[in-house]
Amino acid sequence: MTLDGASTPRELLDGAVRILAAAAVAEPRLDAELLLAHASGRTRAAILSGGLEVDGALRARFAALIARRARREPLAYLTGEREFYSLALEVTPAVLIPRPETELVVERALVWLARRAPGRVLDLGTGSGAIAIAIAAHAEAAVVATDVSAEALTVARRNVVRHGLQERIALRRADVFTALDGGPPLERFDLIVSNPPYISERELPRLQPEIRCYEPRQALAGGDDGLKFYRLLAAGLRDHSSAGGCVIVEIGAGQAAAAAELFQEEGWRAIESARDLSGIIRVLVVTR
Repeated sequence: MTLDGASTPRELLDGAVRILAAAAVAEPRLDAELLLAHASGRTRAAILSGGLEVDGALRARFAALIARRARREPLAYLTGEREFYSLALEVTPAVLIPRPETELVVERALVWLARRAPGRVLDLGTGSGAIAIAIAAHAEAAVVATDVSAEALTVARRNVVRHGLQERIALRRADVFTALDGGPPLERFDLIVSNPPYISERELPRLQPEIRCYEPRQALAGGDDGLKFYRLLAAGLRDHSSAGGCVIVEIGAGQAAAAAELFQEEGWRAIESARDLSGIIRVLVVTR
């Protein structure tokens, strides 16, 4: 199937939907509309209202995007952008694509900061900077955002500048609590937040192609049982959490009890949880 004969927006979209549906893309109509909007430089609403002229250049741009999406490349990587907590963020294959369930981390962080602001916040594994930027944009807090990937930090830096938060967010290269950028050691923080890698080795091959084949493995893989990061985090809290501090982390489905136990073993007793829209326990809020 090709788009060679399409001469109107409707023909382009109908052809694209057939191609994407044959490739088992979950929402072929929506993705086709968003990609046509991206290819034409217009909004989706403008596309659907009519008036778009189809020429050879537009058809070629759109066909190339549809071919990539049919290979299950994520939509956000094709458009280069994803909305998170009502903030537009640049995304590239160097970073995990922000997801709605991660907004729960931000929501719980803002509730905690409302009682403790101003606070020092550490975002471990910031990726695109999504959590750090959402917190800094909505709370009186100084945020340090870290990632082990220099490429991810480059994307995060562009997003920080995009939202004018250079004075509120400091970016550091670090592996959990170990600084890798030659800067000073990470200190103590009032609030530590993270959406860490938590997919077990057994689960990785079963992920959707969009995730398994395109998103950065180091942002996904959590070791044999998916809990490697939580062990390192819990063990380092004695040196990096302030008195009366709080830790808010995203977890995978079914990991709540095991992850909570790791914090309890380090003396953190007060543990609350939050469920996502599917009813899965997705976030732990840990305090002493």
